[in-house]
Amino acid sequence: MLEILRDNWTLLLIGQYPHGPLGGIVLTILLSLAALVIAFPLGIMVALARVSPFPFLRAPATALVYMVRGIPLLMVIFWVYFLVPVLTGYPVTGFVTMLCALVVYDSAYLGEIIRAGIEALPKGQSEASRALGMSYLGTIRSVVLPQALYNVVPSMVTQFVSTVKETSLGYIINVQEISFAADQINNRLLTKPFAVYLILALSYFVLCYALTQLAQHLERRVTRKRAGAAASNRTAVVAPLADPLPSEN
Repeated sequence: MLEILRDNWTLLLIGQYPHGPLGGIVLTILLSLAALVIAFPLGIMVALARVSPFPFLRAPATALVYMVRGIPLLMVIFWVYFLVPVLTGYPVTGFVTMLCALVVYDSAYLGEIIRAGIEALPKGQSEASRALGMSYLGTIRSVVLPQALYNVVPSMVTQFVSTVKETSLGYIINVQEISFAADQINNRLLTKPFAVYLILALSYFVLCYALTQLAQHLERRVTRKRAGAAASNRTAVVAPLADPLPSEN
């Protein structure tokens, strides 16, 4: 196994770059990051539509979420692979196909994550801001979204971990991510498939474990900040009650 790593570590890390296309772990991470960054604003729009009081926004967003979450990612990849060239009239690379499929898939999941963060906030905050004269959009932009997005950061990191693993499906459309690189190594060696795919599994484990630890660290940080804010609020309420009464002359 060490010999395989020694002879093929550059292929696993960066693919055939600079003498060919970028691939390996680097492409896996870049593909996952690009999908999450593009899907993030779409997820916010889906979440806001899901909690909207307007049925003409809420109904299609709900249908989109249930449809995307109810089918495997593989089906989304096939749809994008065959549909986008028909719509655009141009061939689409495997990387672009996989990126589009991940954006559609992640936007639905991020939308549900952000919606849960919005609905977890106390209703009194939005009601107080509306009572102060803020508009609905102003309340969402200045009061609700900043808190909700901060609270769901750990869940978004967890979704990034899932996206990293989902990039392995790009192998079927020749996206040269780490699974594709491992298959190239296996085709070259032929006699050591167990060792090659064990290296692949360990690579995914190390990468996803590090990201999972980051998510847990962020979750602990958010929990501590929530507890500190709750304690400050209790102190602010109790402090006036603890003031001594003025003495009578």
